[in-house]
Amino acid sequence: MTPVPTTVIRHPKERVRKCSLRFLHDRPEMTFLRGKPDLRFDATGFVLLAVDAEPLSLQDRGHPLLLLDSTWRWLPQLQQCVVGQPLRRSIPGGLRTAYPRVSKLFADPTGGLASIEALYVARKLLGDDDPTLLDGYHWQQEFLAIVARAGL
Repeated sequence: MTPVPTTVIRHPKERVRKCSLRFLHDRPEMTFLRGKPDLRFDATGFVLLAVDAEPLSLQDRGHPLLLLDSTWRWLPQLQQCVVGQPLRRSIPGGLRTAYPRVSKLFADPTGGLASIEALYVARKLLGDDDPTLLDGYHWQQEFLAIVARAGL
């Protein structure tokens, strides 16, 4: 299968060297944008991954993905860059992240995943099961085990 075209809008304060997606910058299906305050991205026709949306399904196949990459604290600012009518979808299955969270100031959503985890599962659910997306992700094996236990 052809890889799912994916656009990532990264919050300007997000450190690339600490980002879980940093190993994907050279992939041809990936586009990375910096979410500066003046950016407006027309997401019409894109599947926008969101925690509080209806679950992603095979019926969403054929649409490009849009992933907002930031801390949960900065996400509302980044969402202001998105205009148009995206298809908001969540990752089904009650997955939990393998990434060890350490925020002492903000509560992360229970269903929140690291950006690379959400990207991998979304593409897998759309028929593009590519474990090489997780190459370089420190918690790769732990997350793949979580996905397997969830039956995805």
